[in-house]
Order: sequence, then structure tokens, then C-alpha cells
Amino acid sequence: MTRMIERWFPCAEVSDASMVGWGSGNTEASLWVWFAKRPTAQAKAAVLTSLLPWPEDKAEQRKLQDAVREVLTANTPARVRAANMMGGAVSTIRAALQATHPEGARVLDPFSGRAMIPLEAGRLGVHAEGIDYSPFAVLGGSLLADIPFQNWTDEPPLPFRGGGQDQDGGRLERDVETFLNEVGRRFIESMADFYPKHSGGYPWGYLWASTLPCQECGRRFPLVGELRLRLPRSATRTRPEDPGQSFFIDADPRTGDFRAVVHEGEPKGTPTRVFTGRSKYASAGRVAVCPFCEHVHSKAVHTRLSAEGLRRDVLLVAADITEDGTKAFREPTEQEHEAVERAEQALTKEPPFGPLSARPDERIPAGNTWIIQSVNYGDKTYGDLLPARQSLGLIRLARAVNELAEDCLKAGLSPAYVRALSGYATAATMRKTRTSSRGARLQIGSSVKVGDIFVAQAAILHSYDWFESGLSEGPGSWASLAKKTVSALHNVRKRGPARSAEIHRGSAIMLPHRDRSFSAVITDPPYDDMINYSDSSDLFYVWAKRAMITADSSLAMTMHPDGVQEKDEEIVVKRGGSQAGDHRTLEHYDTMICRAYREMRRVVAEDGVVTIVFGHGDVEVWERMLHALHEAGLVITASWPAKTEAGGAGAGALNIVTTVTMACRPAKPDRGRGNLMAVESRIKEAIRDRMRLWESSDLARDDMMMAAVGPAMEIAGQYESISDNTGKPVELLTLLATAQKAVQEVTLNRIDSVPLELFDERTKFALWWIDLHQRRQVAKSELRWQGLRSGLSLAELKTLVKQDKKGCRFVLSSQVSPVIDDKSAVIDIALAMAKAWKGGADDVAEVLVAAGREGDDEQLWATITFLIEKLPEADPDALAWTALVRVRRPIESATHSAHETRTAESRHTQREDMQSRLF
Repeated sequence: MTRMIERWFPCAEVSDASMVGWGSGNTEASLWVWFAKRPTAQAKAAVLTSLLPWPEDKAEQRKLQDAVREVLTANTPARVRAANMMGGAVSTIRAALQATHPEGARVLDPFSGRAMIPLEAGRLGVHAEGIDYSPFAVLGGSLLADIPFQNWTDEPPLPFRGGGQDQDGGRLERDVETFLNEVGRRFIESMADFYPKHSGGYPWGYLWASTLPCQECGRRFPLVGELRLRLPRSATRTRPEDPGQSFFIDADPRTGDFRAVVHEGEPKGTPTRVFTGRSKYASAGRVAVCPFCEHVHSKAVHTRLSAEGLRRDVLLVAADITEDGTKAFREPTEQEHEAVERAEQALTKEPPFGPLSARPDERIPAGNTWIIQSVNYGDKTYGDLLPARQSLGLIRLARAVNELAEDCLKAGLSPAYVRALSGYATAATMRKTRTSSRGARLQIGSSVKVGDIFVAQAAILHSYDWFESGLSEGPGSWASLAKKTVSALHNVRKRGPARSAEIHRGSAIMLPHRDRSFSAVITDPPYDDMINYSDSSDLFYVWAKRAMITADSSLAMTMHPDGVQEKDEEIVVKRGGSQAGDHRTLEHYDTMICRAYREMRRVVAEDGVVTIVFGHGDVEVWERMLHALHEAGLVITASWPAKTEAGGAGAGALNIVTTVTMACRPAKPDRGRGNLMAVESRIKEAIRDRMRLWESSDLARDDMMMAAVGPAMEIAGQYESISDNTGKPVELLTLLATAQKAVQEVTLNRIDSVPLELFDERTKFALWWIDLHQRRQVAKSELRWQGLRSGLSLAELKTLVKQDKKGCRFVLSSQVSPVIDDKSAVIDIALAMAKAWKGGADDVAEVLVAAGREGDDEQLWATITFLIEKLPEADPDALAWTALVRVRRPIESATHSAHETRTAESRHTQREDMQSRLF
């Protein structure tokens, strides 16, 4: 039976829903700290289309398409209710699922992460299972896709105030709120002595810095990279003008003492850490300048001093929250300095959590200098990442969670429910950890807040100056984190009932399931070296297992010698791990992902599909992925793109902006060998046939390019290998390029009245690029893909598409100076004509003569007309080409005259040469 995903996928609806609202997955992602966020819209669409059939009757096809669209666009409570009404979209979908899977559909995600795919399968009432190698991810997945949908009504009441039924008859949300509030009460009570109140309330937070000894005068000085504390703000109707706040380091060379002096307005001095060179990205980095003697310490020097253990922490500035919500900065009091010393002493006396030390002593594994950047500055254990008072705070938080877990168990609550309540408290603790450590800097913009330690994707930052949250109820406090956790849980549940999913720890290369036991395997596998999941989450793992030691001691079980999450079967390429001899190499990834795909093929039903969400833009990674699928015996039958994220570091980065949802089927046994010419002919015919369906479904033209992967690989998968006429094996990427080129030939078969095949390859590339992207900036990977389709190298294309750090875009004529001759491509001549237009018709004519073209060249004017139609009216080259079209006749005449002049001059020169040879 053909599944819906093999013929249609709601690309536009997924792209639209993934950006904002319920479809973005932001609510679900806020419940647990993890690094890959699959939008719920894409997860829901993948589940729906992988399980639903594709009927032969076109009316039934449209009925199911409309139902899927309605479910994906139900972005308001009223539309959700309408979709769930009797006879509505959900009823249509459930009826189709029941007819297709009379014994009940079963879905497996072997790389479940935070369990977005099992969650969406459960929301359809489908039996769903998720497996992940990371125990930290498994806990988060159960908090999202399992626990919220279980029935907890028979549990005894909590043994402290506030427990019981909530208003809608459930009890989980109310008990989680009560549990977290009690954790907060005990936490604040245990930490109050270390965070003295100021003016009757707890401070919002504290600015810290590391100190190092000056290599010239020997005095310790703080390394500070920013002196602003709050930006100035103009007056409004409700607020007076705010001059902002800054500080400077007042250093007394006589005593060797220093202090931070807070003042209004812009900074009065310079930081003690400043950039050198022309760019902040220069290899020299920031130097450290001693405020006592002005001695300059290079990056290499201050990094070495820090790595040698000479770094010390110092409190510089305190911050309160005023009645109008303003963050007001001031110098710390003597009591606040004394409290810091008490916290350092108390930390040394903290008892262990059973077999676990109070402060994490798990060593940071070798090769983590990119992910745990503080390793370069001397940190050796995960406990080293946090200053003493922050460490004490997390210890006391974990202690409060365990105390409450013990109280609940004594009160007769089930171990499963205690694990659930402790899990949500741990989730809030993890969010607090995310704004802790020396990587959490003060972020100063329209508002002042504590920064995230993961601003560089999944790498944990390190800074010499950082911000610590206090005990107030402001942003970053336990009260705010607890409230957000309860709110996230509420929003997940209010999307509607669901069947709880089963989330387990396991390995994708050895699935604990019978052969052919799942209707669909739907997964979002790891992408090469994009995210090193376990290494990036180990900081959270070492704290989570302490918070959960009473409720779930199995979380702490690991065979890794450093006490962190196991790595042996993790399927990633370890970034920066080669120098440390890490086993997670490119070869390891390719071998293990192939084994995982082979396991998916084993457990999927005979008529089921394996659906893979893939989001890497690099052509080489795609080639390796296609090879792994082929080796595993899986054949791609469909491929659908969707813009699921807004990007990150810019369009040029290998971030996940567009992801592809692919359907695969187990390959048939005894596949023969294919001939390239015959296979390419079949692929082109299949593309022409499939495009009628794509066009009727309003699939965008650039989406058709990626959709072409499906039929191409489906045909290629019918052969064990494919060879050209010389017997040389053909790579799968070659066939992918054939399919995408077939799309181009169908959709852009004529330029004006000139058949596309008459144009040179370089011009075909340019016309197709402009048709898709105009002069918009796109990811660099798009250039590599387009080059593959055209058969042109990146070196040949660099004069047509300019690249920079942000991405790439088509050139302006002013950016190129091509040498024009009779071998020049039509696009190069057109660009040269636009550039020459400033000199008038005669200069344009000279370009045509140099190219050996007549003034009425059909290809050239067809190209110019096409470019004018596709580019914005204000585009400078479009303006020049429009002017050229208006004076086409004079240009033709000037070109004709120039040709005649050139011909006459050539004949005259030839005669003179002949005469010189005669005499």
C-alpha cells in the first residue's frame, strides 16, 4: 500500500506552522534542556503522512489532504475544537488510520531526543515508543510524551500544603506546582544566609570576574570585558529618562586594592580585557591590561595563567530590582562579601548524595576543548565550571528535591509518581543550570538579563566576567523557572488528550523489538558533527543524577570511567576529538548510522515506511547518507523539504534552516545491475509524471528540486549497482542531479521563445538560480547543490555567485570584470552589457563585437528579457537591461557598424601583412 508521504507532504503548511505558535515546538522545548528542536508541526506531519494511505480515488486523496491541512493549521482554540468535532478532520484521520491499521498502528523513534515524534504519535492515539542512547534525554522525553498523559488520580495527596485536585479534574499540574514551590521554599531557606537581603529584599543578582596576578607588578586584577551595566533610555509617558549605568575599576597602586565603582551614564574608562587587531575574531583575541601598571598580557599569557590554576573569583557589582522593574546596580556591601566567604566554607562541608560527591567531581573527558571551552582555562571537572556559591546553590536545590522525594515516598505515593514530580523539579533545576557557571554573562540590550551558556549552539561558553542570579523573584530566579515549568506542562496538556508514549534508554544499533513489528519508524537522526549530544549535555547530566538519586537512582548508572554519559555507541562525529583519539570519527559515524538504518529496516512492517528527517546542507554529508541507506537495504521513495527554523548564525552556516522529510522502503531482494543511460531515462520520465501531481498540489518550484530525490532514489534502489557505458560505477548523487535537472528542464524549458537546451551550461545555471532566488542571500550549501546539478565546479561559478560569511548571492555586474571573447557564456555577455551601459550604446556594441555576437542575437535578448522579469524593478542591473531593451535598435545598428568597422580594419591589416611579406 502506498503511504501518503510517498506522494504528498504538506510542505507549505509545515513551513508556515514551524515558525510561530503551536507548530514551532517552543512550548514543548521549554520543558527540558536539549539541543535539537524538531517543530511539532513537522513531527505531526511526518507521523500523519507516514501512517495514512494514499487512496487511488482522487476524491479520497483530496479528502485526506484537506484533513491533514486542517489539523496542521488549527492554530487557535476554536479551530482546534472544529478539527476535533464529530465528522471533523481528526475523525476523518482516525477513521483512515483504523481502516489502514485494523490492529492498531505502532510508531517507533530510535533517536527520540526530547520525544517530539512519540508525543505527536500519541496525540493521534497511536502506540508510540521512543529510544535514546542518552539517559538525560530519556528523562526529558518521558516528562514530555509519557507522564503528562498518564492517570494519576489514585495517588495519595502530597504530604505538604497545596496538594490535591486541580480545577479540570486532573492533578498532575497542581501537584507539580506544589512540589516545585516547596522545593523553592526549602532552597531559599537553606541559602538565605549566603544571599543577604538589601533594602528589605533579596538582590536580583551579582556581577563577578576572575582575577589573575599581573606578570609585571604581581598584583591581582579582575579581567573585565564590558563596563556597561544598563543602557540609557529615553523618557516615556510612564517612565522618566534613564541615563543608564556603567562601572569602572578603581585600582590603587599603593595598596594593591581595587574596587568596582558604579556610576550613571556611559563608561568612563576602558575594560581590562580589550580586543587587539582589526577584528574581534582575530587569532590574537583579547589581551588583559593590568589597571595598576598597565602591563599588557597577551591571550596566550592570560590563558596559560588561568590553566595553571592561578584564577580566583571576585564579586564586583550587586543588582536589585526596583519597584518599576528596573535593574539597579550598586557596589556590594560588606555583608555580601562576607556571605561569599561563608558559602565557600559551607561548600566544603556538604555531604554526598549517596555514592555521588556533593559537588560534581566527574572529569571532563579529553577532547572537549571546543564543547567545554573552560577546559582551555584550567577546568578539569564539571564541578569546576561553577563558582563556589553557585555550586552550593545547585547542591541545595538537588538536596531539596531529594528530601521531598523521600517525604512523598513515606506518604505512600508511588515510585512512578515521585519520579514524575522529581523529574519536573529537575527540569526547572536544569533551566537554572543553563544560566549558571562562568559562561552566563550579563546581557545588556532593551532589557537586562542573564545570558544563556549555550549561545554558541551546543558549546558551553567560558568568560572571565559573568553574572550570578540571586534569590529574588525576578528573571532567572527559582520562582520564575518553576512558574515556566508548570506553564509549559499546562500548555502541552491543553493541546488535547494523548496516549502516553513509552520512552526507554537503548541503542539504535540494537533495537529490543521483533522483526516487522512497527507500522512506521519515524526519526530525526543525528547529523554528522552538527551537535555532540552527550558531551554537550553532560554538565546537566551530572547535576540531574544528583537531583534524581532518590526518585530514580538508575539515572546515575553509567559505564563511562569519568562518570558521564556513555559514548561507545553514540552516533556522532566528535568535533575536535581527533587529537584526543576519540573513537567517534567519520568512519565510526558512517558505520554506526548504517547499522541503525539496518535495524530500522528490520523492525518496520513489510508494508511500512521508514521516515527520516534530515537537515544537513553539505553535499558530502548527503552523499554519505545516501550510501548508508543503500548499504542498509533502504530505498528512498519520497523526499519533501520544509523551512522549519529561522536559522542561527546566518544563512551561510550549516545550521538547520530547511529540513527534508524522506520516506524509505526496504529494498527488494535480488536486485540486479542497471545501465546509467536507461536509469536516467526512467528517472526523467518519472519526474515528468510526478510533477503533474506536485503542480496540482501547489508545490513551490524550489521544493520540487528536493522532492525529485524521492522518485530518483526509488528507481535507483531497484538496482544493486548502476554503471555507465564503460562499466564504471555511478554515484547516487549523479542520479540525484539528473532528477533535479529534469525538474529544471520541465519548469524552465524555454527562455522567451528560445529552448533551454540551446543555452550554454553556465547560462542555464544563472537563469535557474535567478528564477529560484533572484538576488536573495541563500545558504552556501545551495551553491554546492546547484553546481552539482549543472556539472560546473565552484571555481567556475565564483564569478557568478559571491560568497561571504553570511551566505551567497548572485553577483551584480559592477562586481565582475569578465574578459569577453567569442567563447564567453551568454550570461557573462549580458552582465558585461549592463556594466557597459554607463558609456552608452557604442560601449555596449563593443561588448557584442568582442563576443562575436550580432546586435539581434536571439539568445542574448531572451536572457536579458528573462532577467528583467525575474529581478526587482529597482535592481541596478535590471534597470540597465531595461534601458538596453528600450534602445535595442540603436544598439543593433551600432553593433552592425562596429562589426563592419572591425571587418574593414581586419581586411586592411591583412592587406598590409600580405604586402609586407611580398616586399
